[in-house]
Amino acid sequence: MRRAEREVTQLGQMLEIMERCDCCRLGLGDGDSVYIVPLNFGWKETAGKITLFFHGAEAGKKMERLNALPRAGFEMDTAHELVEHTSACGYTFRYQSIIGKGRVTLVEDSAEKLLGLQCILTHYGGGERQDFAEEMVKRTAVIKLEVEEWSCKSHV
Repeated sequence: MRRAEREVTQLGQMLEIMERCDCCRLGLGDGDSVYIVPLNFGWKETAGKITLFFHGAEAGKKMERLNALPRAGFEMDTAHELVEHTSACGYTFRYQSIIGKGRVTLVEDSAEKLLGLQCILTHYGGGERQDFAEEMVKRTAVIKLEVEEWSCKSHV
């Protein structure tokens, strides 16, 4: 990382920043280009290993791209603030961001699917719920990204 003084390496701090993010942009291979889609997300951490969960329709471009190449990059950010200055070159922007990549799979197991949906709901303040409608869960695709590599920056 070029600006080493902005790098966040402590897992706890990285997770705190992730918790404050409200959108994750998933970058999926699309031929000679990249298809980027903003998504709601949830996450879980187990022994330092991060898993991201997303949900959506069972069909569409996102699913086509995931099926074609089960690898993805991701980006999320928070704490945005423009800092003005008397000179143009003195302006700066405050932020916290996370980028990474990993293996993506469609969750088939119903218990893991419910776990993924619960992680998403919990991330957005919905708390622990047991009242997921079985028919809706069956019709909802849950995508899992097992993070293999990630980094975090903070300029606040």
